[in-house]
Amino acid sequence: MDRYDPLKTRTIALVGLMGVGKSSVGRRLANALGLAFRDADAEVEAAAGRSIKEIFAELGEAAFRDGERRVIQRLLEEPPHVLATGGGAFMNDETRALLKEKALIVWLKADLELLARRVGRKDTRPLLKDADPLTVLRAQAQARYPTYAEAHVTVETGDTPHHVTVGQVIDALLAHLEAQP
Repeated sequence: MDRYDPLKTRTIALVGLMGVGKSSVGRRLANALGLAFRDADAEVEAAAGRSIKEIFAELGEAAFRDGERRVIQRLLEEPPHVLATGGGAFMNDETRALLKEKALIVWLKADLELLARRVGRKDTRPLLKDADPLTVLRAQAQARYPTYAEAHVTVETGDTPHHVTVGQVIDALLAHLEAQP
């Protein structure tokens, strides 16, 4: 039996603020565990036939969140994989309930100033349009952290290589599973 086998029975969902590394860490985590990787944002874009930025601009955030919930629900019916969710996905009550029922949830948490430096490099994030990244991230942290805390495990990440974070995630998940009755 492989040490990682207990981690391959349920989808592992990554939640956290934008820029924390859900997609990049998720890809490497999936590779380390021999699982498929799914990015909810990419899947929403494929299903809608347009970018998230366009969905927000043309249909609004509510329509985006509804589509995101449906896509995540579909993805959770697939065999176990690593799923990177959008930063706001876990805030939706229905999406959160689905994830809690069908996945192991990992909250990736990092220093807000580090995240602001990361997300400030791109203009692909609709929630940052014409806004100061650190101000937006502080507001999101205040609003979202109490809900993110419902994740099964929390992994504090720093400005470390992704493989270090992957190891932290694996260790935290294994410890969580070992602690279950």
